Amino acid sequence: MELRQLAVLRELGERGSVAAVARALHVSSSAVSQQLTALQRRAGVPLTEKRGRVLGLTPAGVALAGAAAEVSTAMARADEAVARFQNDAGLPVTVSAFHSAGLAWFAPLLNRLQERGGPTVVCGDEDVPRERFAGLVADYDMVIAHRVPHDPHWPNTVAVTPLLFEPLDVAVPVGHPLADRASVTVDDIRQEPWITGHVGFPLAEAVNVVAAAAGQPLRILHRINEFFVATSVVATGAAIALLPRYTMAPREGDGVVLVPFRDLRVGRQIDVLSRPEALARASVRQVLAELVVVAERR
Repeated sequence: MELRQLAVLRELGERGSVAAVARALHVSSSAVSQQLTALQRRAGVPLTEKRGRVLGLTPAGVALAGAAAEVSTAMARADEAVARFQNDAGLPVTVSAFHSAGLAWFAPLLNRLQERGGPTVVCGDEDVPRERFAGLVADYDMVIAHRVPHDPHWPNTVAVTPLLFEPLDVAVPVGHPLADRASVTVDDIRQEPWITGHVGFPLAEAVNVVAAAAGQPLRILHRINEFFVATSVVATGAAIALLPRYTMAPREGDGVVLVPFRDLRVGRQIDVLSRPEALARASVRQVLAELVVVAERR
């Protein structure tokens, strides 16, 4: 039984005629009759009866109209509960991020929310291949994801909030011939040994962009997703790599220098993915707004 049909039956019981119901619901009398006919077919027993020139309810109709009132009350309570849920700025929010974004942004995000009395945030690290990020919105309210610009866009089933485009720079060891350069060209690095990420991860796709610009395959020696590990290998002089400029820049003492490309734009787009209904919650919108501020501050 449909809610609309039950509402029409209830109105008939209270207003006494099809014409009165039609006026109250701003529909035609024939539309009211169609709803009643469909409901009676579903119920399997007579719900209405002619009483002179008007249509009234049978005992079964009266019983069902009473149940319709209870259903309407339950729906009103459900709507109120949803509204309270969506407007409650204190409800916890679950957030996932790939490793370098979590390292860079989880702590400042939590600190900002604590200072402002914001909602509790439950953090999780999820470093997955690009095509699996969208599926994480089933488990988290907000998913910090990344992709290289030429990758397919995120599915239209998720809401996307862009955070930033993060350049990926060439990481070379201190003392390398390129370490003192203000920038490098693709020709400068085409013969170097490389570290890249595993297939399907954005770092591997970004190195493919470099190879395409070089017009030849690069000499890949190592496949390492974790930037800390990649940095340690670069520092030995065994290979060079691409590293993020903002979220995972090498620290002093790491023995690694970042040098930007002069003739190639290579980087990753970082976005927040959510189910559309998650953004209807005040607490999720508040955490997202604070995350945007944190990301803008790099």
